[in-house]
Amino acid sequence: MLAQSQGELVIRTGSGGSYGNSIIEAYVKPFEAETGIKVTAITDLTTTAQLELMVTTNSVYVDVIGVVGPAALSAFEKGYLEQIDYSIYKRQELDAIVDHGKQSFGVASVIYSVAMVYNTAKFPPDKPRPTSWAEFWNVEKFPGSRVLSSGQTGQLGPWEEALLADGVSADKLYPMDIDRIFASLDKIKPHVRKWWTTGAEIQQLMQQNTAALYNSYDSRSVLSVDQGLPLEINRNQSKLLWDYWAIPKGAPNAQNAQKFIEFATRAERQAAFVQMFPIGPTNRIAYELIPENVARKLASQPDFLATSIPLNFEWYSEIGSDGLSNVQRLTQRWNEWVLL
Repeated sequence: MLAQSQGELVIRTGSGGSYGNSIIEAYVKPFEAETGIKVTAITDLTTTAQLELMVTTNSVYVDVIGVVGPAALSAFEKGYLEQIDYSIYKRQELDAIVDHGKQSFGVASVIYSVAMVYNTAKFPPDKPRPTSWAEFWNVEKFPGSRVLSSGQTGQLGPWEEALLADGVSADKLYPMDIDRIFASLDKIKPHVRKWWTTGAEIQQLMQQNTAALYNSYDSRSVLSVDQGLPLEINRNQSKLLWDYWAIPKGAPNAQNAQKFIEFATRAERQAAFVQMFPIGPTNRIAYELIPENVARKLASQPDFLATSIPLNFEWYSEIGSDGLSNVQRLTQRWNEWVLL
């Protein structure tokens, strides 16, 4: 029997393909069944520019968005996001959510990483392989084409990888030297076959056997490995990230949005989701409900956390004397550099 609460809700999942489909199966359909609220799910990313346009023109049509950490923090500081109502959460569930995941602007939805991935046809286990980003950049010792993430949004470009490749230690990455980033990218650019922009795209590129080496969302790589593709993940020096569920300022169904986010951060729901799409849960109780063989595929698994490098979201949102955030500065620099 449907609950008495009725209404509508529009969400943008943050990504498409198998990720978006898993959101629908693990969260949207059960939420509709429990609440009677009709959900329209758009399986796509919401960019900072799209969010800003919606809010500043009073044309907000979406109630919940999946958004990457740096973008969420920056958007909140600009007044583009509603505050989360934590009073509707059960204490046990709320306490189990990772500390950095409980922000006034959003609740962490997933923990994941950007990791190095080998094409095992080009780099079989019995042959030397690059194990660091410095070696990934070494095309003489490890020949073959590369695929790397695009920097067009300023947030998830190969910035940290470029600095690590240039000899910067993990504990000295921030504040990042933007000039040094692009000097390092100059060296690898001739060997990059494609700059990917979304998780669905990098998964497709790996399925098409596009390159010898990739940087990729670990979850997309796990899916591809599980599908039998000749790939293997190296988690050393992986970049650790987390996304948030957030509510755009002026969302037409903000109360229903609060209910959906609470529902989607319950341990039971997250455990169901990560068994459809291999990405780390943010509710620690979820690990009690996840089989060990699945847990070993997730970025928030303790052994993998030990060799991962957390992104400094605060640095990305910092505003300089020119009035630009570091995200905006990286975006501008990228858009000029990629055309050279």
